[in-house]
Amino acid sequence: MLAGQPLAATIGYGTSAHIITPFSMDLNGNAITVSNEVWEAMRPNIPSMEDGRPVHPISAEALAPVVEEYQAEGRPFNMGMVFPVSTHNYELRYWLAAGGIHPGYYSPDDVTGQIMADALLSVTPPPQMPATLEAGTIYGYCVGEPWNQQAVAMGIGVPVITDYEIWKNNPEKVFGITAEFAEENPVTIRAITRALVRAAMWLDENDNANREEAVKILFRPAYVGADYDVIAASMTGTFEYEQGDVRDVPDFNVFFRYNATYPYQSDAVWYLTQMRRWGQIAESQTDDWYFEVAESVYRSDIYSAPSGRKRWRSCLAEADRRCASTPTAANLAPSAMNLSAVAGFVASIPGALPAARILANASAIAASTSG
Repeated sequence: MLAGQPLAATIGYGTSAHIITPFSMDLNGNAITVSNEVWEAMRPNIPSMEDGRPVHPISAEALAPVVEEYQAEGRPFNMGMVFPVSTHNYELRYWLAAGGIHPGYYSPDDVTGQIMADALLSVTPPPQMPATLEAGTIYGYCVGEPWNQQAVAMGIGVPVITDYEIWKNNPEKVFGITAEFAEENPVTIRAITRALVRAAMWLDENDNANREEAVKILFRPAYVGADYDVIAASMTGTFEYEQGDVRDVPDFNVFFRYNATYPYQSDAVWYLTQMRRWGQIAESQTDDWYFEVAESVYRSDIYSAPSGRKRWRSCLAEADRRCASTPTAANLAPSAMNLSAVAGFVASIPGALPAARILANASAIAASTSG
C-alpha cells in the first residue's frame, strides 16, 4: 500500500477501516517529470556545470516563472500525482511550495485539493502518466518508477528531481493488513513480516547484485510490464534525466539498507502532518492524537515482537552477514535524518506538533526495541 493509506483509512479520510502496517517496503523511488515544452522553458533558469549539464537538484523556483506565464495566458498548469494520500502527492506539494508555487488546499467541501492553487494537481494512474503527458493533458507529474524513465525513453519528458533529492531515504510503500486480521493471526503476521524482510535483504545484498534478476521478474506482463531497460535504468543504481544524462544514484531504490523495513512511527507522524498542512485533516488535533494514531497504525511492536525474538534474531544475524546495515536492536531507532526531516516539516505547521515531542517519541520507540 501507499505509506499514507493505512493512516488515512484509520482516521476515516476516504475509505474508513483500521489498517495497520508492521513492515515498510522501500525507501525513495519517485521523481518529478515535466514535459519537453516545460523543460525548455525552465532550462534558462537552471545553472549549468562545466560540461553544460544542469546542476541537480533542481528547485521549483525554476518552474515558477513558467507557471506564471501559463496563468497569464489563461492556461491551467495541470500536474498528475498518484493518489491524494500518496507520498507522491506530498512530495510534489512540498517541492512546489518550497519554490513559491501554491499546490492548493483540500477542505471537507472540496476534495480536489485545488483551493487557491497555482498548479492544479489531480490523480492520474501511473501507467497512464507518460501518455497523458504526451497528449498535453498534464504538463508534469510525480510518480514512482518506471514511469519517469519511460518518459525519457519515449523522448517526451525530463525528470527534474528525484525524491531522494527532496527527502533522502523517505518511506514509500508499506505492507498493509487489517487490524482485525493481525489480532486474530499474530503468528502468521510475524512470519509474513520475516519473509518480507528476507526478500528485502535479497534485493539489497552484495551491493544490489540481485537487482538484474529482480528486473527480469518485474518486466513480465503479469507484473509491471514495462521494458526491461526502462525498469533497469533506476533499479540498478543509475538514473537518466535528459536523454544521455545518466547519473549514479545508488540509493534511488532501497529495500533493506538504512533500516528501510522498520515501520517508523515518526514517519507516520510526518504523513499525518502533511494531511493537516494541506487540509485533509480539517481540524486542529492534539499532540497525543498524532502519536496515538501513529502507534495504532505503524506497528513496530509486531516488527520486533518478543514472542518471535529467537527466530527474529536469527534472521537479523543472517542479515548482518549479508548487508551493510542491519535493523538490530542497537540501530532500530529512527535515524537522525528521518527525525530532522519530520521536525522541519512540523515546524512549518503552527501548533500542530512540537519537534521536541517527535524526538521524545523516537526515543520511546528505540527503548521499546532494546533487549
